Order: sequence, then structure tokens, then C-alpha cells
Amino acid sequence: MKIAISSCLLGNKVRYDGQDKCNKFITNLLAKYATFIPFCPEDLAFGTPRESMRLVDMNGKIRVVSNKDSKDFTAKLQECVKAEIARIQKEDICAIIFKSKSPSCGFKSAKLYLPNGHPVDKTDGVFTFTCKEHFSHLPMEEEARLIDPWLRENFIMHIFSLERFKKFQKEAKGFNELVLFHTKNKFLLQSKSEQLYRELGLIVANSKKLPFDEAVSNYERIYKQTVKKMSSIQKTHNVLEHMAGFFKNCSSKGELALLRLMIEQYANNLVPLITPVSAILLLAHKYKIEYLLNQTFLQPYPKDLALRSSIEVGK
Repeated sequence: MKIAISSCLLGNKVRYDGQDKCNKFITNLLAKYATFIPFCPEDLAFGTPRESMRLVDMNGKIRVVSNKDSKDFTAKLQECVKAEIARIQKEDICAIIFKSKSPSCGFKSAKLYLPNGHPVDKTDGVFTFTCKEHFSHLPMEEEARLIDPWLRENFIMHIFSLERFKKFQKEAKGFNELVLFHTKNKFLLQSKSEQLYRELGLIVANSKKLPFDEAVSNYERIYKQTVKKMSSIQKTHNVLEHMAGFFKNCSSKGELALLRLMIEQYANNLVPLITPVSAILLLAHKYKIEYLLNQTFLQPYPKDLALRSSIEVGK
């Protein structure tokens, strides 16, 4: 899968001062599963090193000006923003990661100033703003927000969920495969939205007797709405309890009691999500419950990303 990303986060020395902002999670872990498409409209426009710049609100219009002498760089930067957008559009990207606080790439974090130099707000950088216009369907984040374990897990889960559906679209030929895809993703979808999961179920049931391609198109639209939603401790707790019910008639009372204790401890922020998930996987293997073992919720992305090991992964 391809992810467009601010070039400095990959260790490329394209910051205004000739330095980088290499992000180890991206370069050491995510790089195992993604090909990166780097971008830096500022480097393209002005080279490196270059004058630092800021966003200024001039009578309701945002301009990009030099911190040194207030020279207006807007037109030149916008020209290169368009060039970078056109280049990225040629790639089959699945997500975008921006550099925080940057006047070109900040994601709701670029400082906005008045002409007198006083900061008044935070906003999107000029490149980020344009990306939102052209790639509104894609997951987008900035590296500073991905420090938050909850945001990071939801973002990565979103990306891999879209990639699974893309693979399904390429290979599926009939309704049996749509049923199987929906079944495997049941608990992941429920952890996002019970209502949207049920709407997807109606499409799979094909009560309207639609042609396969039309049904898949309808499924895709709602599926993307669903996986875009943030999970929560409450929704995840409900899913875990539902999964625990599969062991009611096969496990020992002690095993089931311990599993339910882990689930409650997760709900109360005492243990991370990986604790009850690992217990469910262990019991599912022990009692050969294939339905659970096939659920993407239990392993929605490569396990070495270790995104469920922090208590803060739930909100």
C-alpha cells in the first residue's frame, strides 16, 4: 500500500533549516508494510535551506509570508502545491501523513497570525487544505497527533481496513464472497458503529435483489463511512463481551470468569486492550472456534505494530 507523507518525516533533510524530523514509528515499523510517496511543496518552491515562513490572516485571506521581512510567498508556494497534488494523484495512495505545525503541511496545527505578528488561531497548512479538497475520502493525520495511542490505532486500523476492501474488490466475483467478507469483519465493524454494521448487513442480504456490482458499490460507500469512525472503550467492551459468549458452553467456569474479568479491567482502564484480545485468541485456538479466529477485529493489522499494548489506546 502507498502512503503520501511529508518528506522530512522520512529523514529527508528538507526542513527550512536543512534538517529533518525523522519519525521512527513511520520509518522503522510502518515502512515494513507501506511504500511512501514523499512530498514537500516548500522545498519544491524555495529549495533547502530557505527562509522560515508563517500564515497571516489578511482581511480574511490567508497568505504565506516570510518571517524575516514579510515578503509574500503565497503565489509561488500555491504553484508548487498544485504540482505536488498532481504528482500524488497519479499514485494509488491509501492515506496521507503530514508534518505538524508546518505552514504548508500542518493538520489543524499551523499557527495563524495577524499582520501585526500576534497569533490568533491554528489552522491547516496550505498544502493540507488542498489535500482535503482532492483526497477527502482518505485517512489523514499528522505525526504529532499519532503520538496519541488511540488516534494512532484508529488511523492504522482505518488504513488496513480500506486495503482489505480493495483486495476484496479485486478478487470477489459473487455474493458468497461478499457474505464471507462481511462475516469476517463483523466485530470490527460493530466496534465502529452498530447501526452502520446493520445497514451493511441489509446490503449483504440483498433484499432489493440488486446486481452484484451495484450491491458492492453500495456496500463500499457505507463500509468506508463505518471504518472511518473512531472506536471507543464502550463499543469495544460490547464487542469483547459478545465474543466471550462463544466460550460459554465449551470453556471451564474459571477460564470464562478470568476472561470476563480481563474485559471488565479493560473497560475500567486497568489493562490494555491486548490483554482480553490475547485471551480470546488463546481460547479460540484451544477450543477451535474458527468463527472467532477469522475475525479481523482480533488482528486488524500486523501484530508487530503493537498498537493495543497501551492503556491509553481506549477512549
